[in-house]
Amino acid sequence: MKSYKKFTIYTEPFNVEMVSSFLWDLDIDGITENDDNLSVFIVETKSIGTKEISEKLRQLMDMEVIENFTITEDVVEDQNWNEEWEKKINPIEVTDKIVIKPSFRDYDAKEGQVIIELDPKMSFGTGEHETTKLVLTLIDKHIKGNEKVLDVGCGTAVLAIAAVKLGAGKAIAFDNDDWCLLNGTENAKLNKIEDKVEVRLCEISGIEEKDFDLIVANINRHILLDIVEALKSKVAENGKLILSGLLDVDETDIRKVYESAGFKIIEKTQMNEWIALVMKVE
Repeated sequence: MKSYKKFTIYTEPFNVEMVSSFLWDLDIDGITENDDNLSVFIVETKSIGTKEISEKLRQLMDMEVIENFTITEDVVEDQNWNEEWEKKINPIEVTDKIVIKPSFRDYDAKEGQVIIELDPKMSFGTGEHETTKLVLTLIDKHIKGNEKVLDVGCGTAVLAIAAVKLGAGKAIAFDNDDWCLLNGTENAKLNKIEDKVEVRLCEISGIEEKDFDLIVANINRHILLDIVEALKSKVAENGKLILSGLLDVDETDIRKVYESAGFKIIEKTQMNEWIALVMKVE
């Protein structure tokens, strides 16, 4: 069983979005947002520790986003991090059309609604976060029928599952986390579309297929910046790319890199400080 280093981080003020975004630039394995602090989980075998986290937080101090911070460190055994959360979660109406519900909650569906059953375990992508809602709304808008979809850094595979339930023909979802492979596969079966949603454990370099009609990537800014050429090589000639996991302050860097690679931004949506971008290759 894996052990994780758990770092409990308090900041003043507690700007959870900015702090989380900066910490995801590190090679961490999970973040839990608590009432007044963040819990950051890193596999014990990784060298990242208090020093590296402190350096990122000092950058936020230099930017005057936070005034000070404290960090404590513990070691915890592998577990279902969302166990307590699962006891409280209820169905989420992402839009009038799209609803995400755990398998253990009832929901009286209205006519025309698409119900996505999701038991998230440790993987990101519950439907509560703004970026997930933004991407789901854009998927609904841009899926026309029978598309081939790639879900990059899939977490729970909610985006791939939603794409298929909204009309896509097939989706490949991948992540480099063992939990995501397990959880994504379970969620595809839960929605009875395991024949159309394939979940893989790999990096984007492990995806041999190309010509995807739609690629969705709701992941960290630094990863999106690193994989721009890989994404370009995978998208079909008239295909679209939806990016999120981005704060509004990230837009300038993302635009510069993706436009330099030949992408054209055709749509932007925003919810609070979070944004999603839709692109095509020019």
